[in-house]
Amino acid sequence: MKEMSATSNSVLGGQQPQKHYGITSSISLAFPREIDHMYTQKLMEAMKPFGVFEDEDELNHRLAVLGKLNAFVKEWIADISESKNIPSSAVANVGGKIFTFGSYRLGVHTKGADIDALCVAPRHVERSDFFQSFFEKLKQHEEIKDLRAVEDAFVPVIKFKFDGIEIDLLFARLALQSIPDNLDLRGDSHLRNLDIRCIRSLNGCRVTDEILYLVPNKENFRLTLRAIKLWAKRRGIYSNMLGFLGGVSWAMLVARTCQLYPNAVAATLVHKFFLVFSKWEWPNPVLLKQPEESNLNLPVWDPRVNPSDRYHLMPIITPAYPQQNSTYNVSTSTRTIMSEEFKNGLNVTDEILLGKAEWSKLFEPPNFFQKYKHYIVLTASASTEENHLEWIGLVESKIRVLVGNLERNEYITLAHVNPQSFPGSKENRNENEFVSMWFIGIIFKKVENAESVNIDLTYDIQAFTDTVYRQANNINMLKDGMKIEATHVKKRQLHQYLPPEVLQKKRKSLADLNRSSGGGSKRSSLDSSQLDSSRDTDSGTPFSSPTPVIKPRKLASDTDDSVSSPKALLVESSPSMEVSPPKVEQGMSIPVIGSKPVATPPAKASPPPTGSTIPTVVGRSVIPRISPSNQAELPNGVTVNGTAPKRPHSPSLEESPKRLKDADKINLLDDSAFKEPYPPPSNGQEQGDSPAVQEDLDGAQAMPIPTIDTSRTQRLPSKELPDASSPLPTSNLRVIKNSIRLTLNR
Repeated sequence: MKEMSATSNSVLGGQQPQKHYGITSSISLAFPREIDHMYTQKLMEAMKPFGVFEDEDELNHRLAVLGKLNAFVKEWIADISESKNIPSSAVANVGGKIFTFGSYRLGVHTKGADIDALCVAPRHVERSDFFQSFFEKLKQHEEIKDLRAVEDAFVPVIKFKFDGIEIDLLFARLALQSIPDNLDLRGDSHLRNLDIRCIRSLNGCRVTDEILYLVPNKENFRLTLRAIKLWAKRRGIYSNMLGFLGGVSWAMLVARTCQLYPNAVAATLVHKFFLVFSKWEWPNPVLLKQPEESNLNLPVWDPRVNPSDRYHLMPIITPAYPQQNSTYNVSTSTRTIMSEEFKNGLNVTDEILLGKAEWSKLFEPPNFFQKYKHYIVLTASASTEENHLEWIGLVESKIRVLVGNLERNEYITLAHVNPQSFPGSKENRNENEFVSMWFIGIIFKKVENAESVNIDLTYDIQAFTDTVYRQANNINMLKDGMKIEATHVKKRQLHQYLPPEVLQKKRKSLADLNRSSGGGSKRSSLDSSQLDSSRDTDSGTPFSSPTPVIKPRKLASDTDDSVSSPKALLVESSPSMEVSPPKVEQGMSIPVIGSKPVATPPAKASPPPTGSTIPTVVGRSVIPRISPSNQAELPNGVTVNGTAPKRPHSPSLEESPKRLKDADKINLLDDSAFKEPYPPPSNGQEQGDSPAVQEDLDGAQAMPIPTIDTSRTQRLPSKELPDASSPLPTSNLRVIKNSIRLTLNR
């Protein structure tokens, strides 16, 4: 089905026949009432204090800076062309152009936000020219400050400030003799014969342009997206890096809502956004158009072909070729948290549209530090400010690895990371140390028929620290004084780490939120690239293995524990100390298209979930659904019948790692792996205090984590996650191994 096709034969209220947007017909074509416009005006007024709108002077300043940069690029390309003996008659028409993408291109950037831009050059201009001669030319420009190049990043970039405006500039050379001013990058033919770095660089512009093309009303879309992005940041669920959603993912969800309600204004669209996605049956993908094949042989998201794509929990698919899932970092816990936030947003907007509440209520921050009984405090420290910025960027980019490790623990039901980082308190650090802290709320499973249970999180922490130290060593970042520590604390002990004003429920300004979460500051990380936890753009190309699916469960009651004080048991050892790689579980079976599963005795199928159904995919089944009546036999001879235990919480370090060598040998996936997780309680009760929930789990067993050895041939190459066989650092630096052991009492 085309993304836009003529549909309605009737003319509504004298209007032109409606166009059909998206892959399904609209839910409602209703036009806004006068009261809807009033609510939209109130929404705008409620958003203004948070600095989401730029004034006219700031907008004009950005336009002027981009105009100067565009002229600067054309001048540089003309100079390069002359130096490469291009005929003078051709040099005059060689062109070159700056394209924008991300929040600025979408028209939803906030005050002080950076601009994501792309320099497009003709075929005779090399990438090396961009990072050498253009970089040197930028150095000479008096209005350009803080210039730095990150040539070996996944998406190579030059970063700088141009007359006070932060700009991230990518580069792509097209197979064209000249670059005209009216060039449209949406055509797939531009990707032909390009190297993968140019394709990645073009992806941001192509996705952004396609989103704008696929929405019925751009102004309504922009205002709605501003509101949803503000809400997501305020609620602590705006971070692609930590397993929530980034700017492009939120934009695609809002665009899908606009397609389903093409004539609605922003106030109605915000409410419908929560209605649609509180009832969405994940992992059905969100698609703005039917994926199209361009025969360019690029890797695309397709669970029928790529086994690893079947494990994505919350797929939101970019509309431009090559289509990718922008939410591959989402884990079981982060999806559960976001699903609960969608439901909460629906309740609040219901109240607002009934006149029982104001829009300001939607933007109230959650009280994260009152929500859980148990927390893990992750501390990253370094001896200098420069090292600290580099170090926290790397640590933050790997926190989702720790969350994944904790989710696999048989005694942990949910791990909720707060995207906001906090400076270390003076009492808990040395005077010459630079410290950042992250907090992870934990819900422990209630263990029946046991007075107490000993829980050892050492393995989960150590697997995480090994990953971070290995990555830092691989990119030559690890320096003396760089440390990670993890500490378990109870809610009543948080005052030892955080000031009273943070622990108390209070409203924070967006500026405060951005300062504390790194919203406006860039952090060095990974391959020396800069990271931003609230960055508005997502890479459309996955470059890390997804967190495998575990059977969603109802959240069990949290139990009290007998830990009297926060403690981080540190075992300091030489980096050369031999450590076994993290154990990898044997994976569950997944379907192989066209194969015949082995006949096994049928099991009773669970009834489908009830509730409203939101249109998802028309014309084909994107995710293969296999009947839960089938059983599968794993390579180790264990039969899976829909249930199996989670990974033991403290595996022996002497155990040899088990890994599936060939994903294609697996041949069946239980449908229960695709059911929605049970959301946390939303009645204001502290999570972990609902024994009634546990009664539903009596006798139930947890599902194992299905693990796929994703072949490097199925994904684009990347340095995001080093190979597990990479050695731990062997320098003279002392690596701290973190150990956490605690006892939970009934």
